[in-house]
Formats: sequence, C-alpha cells, structure tokens
Amino acid sequence: MQRLLLDLAERSAWTGAQAALGLAVTELADIPVWWAAPVALLAASAKSWVAGRLGRRGTASTLPASADPASHPAVL
Repeated sequence: MQRLLLDLAERSAWTGAQAALGLAVTELADIPVWWAAPVALLAASAKSWVAGRLGRRGTASTLPASADPASHPAVL
C-alpha cells in the first residue's frame, strides 16, 4: 500500500507541475491558453524520456527502485 501511495503522489505531482508549466508558458508567451495542453504533453514526454535513462531503466518513474511499484511486482 505504501508503494502505491508513493506512485500516486509522484504521478499527481508531475501532472500538476506539467500543467502549471503549460499554463505559465502560454501566459508568458501571450498565446491562447489551449496551447497549454500541447506544452504539458511535451513536458510529460521529455520527463518520461529523461527518467527512463536516468532513473530505473525500463520505467518512466522518478521514484527510487525501493519505492517504485514496477520494481517489485505483486506476488499472487
């Protein structure tokens, strides 16, 4: 349960940060707010690419391997 909550918190935090970045970019660039979604998508893709190379290989998680649910599959 602890790993699930950490995973949920990580995903929520990154989603919030990417959305905020998208809105900040549209505000600073003085472009229509609908551009916030593509900017956030680009930020999410870049984060996943970087995390896949610097974090736990094979995942887009930024959690350490000890807390990443993908590192410890559930035993049935």
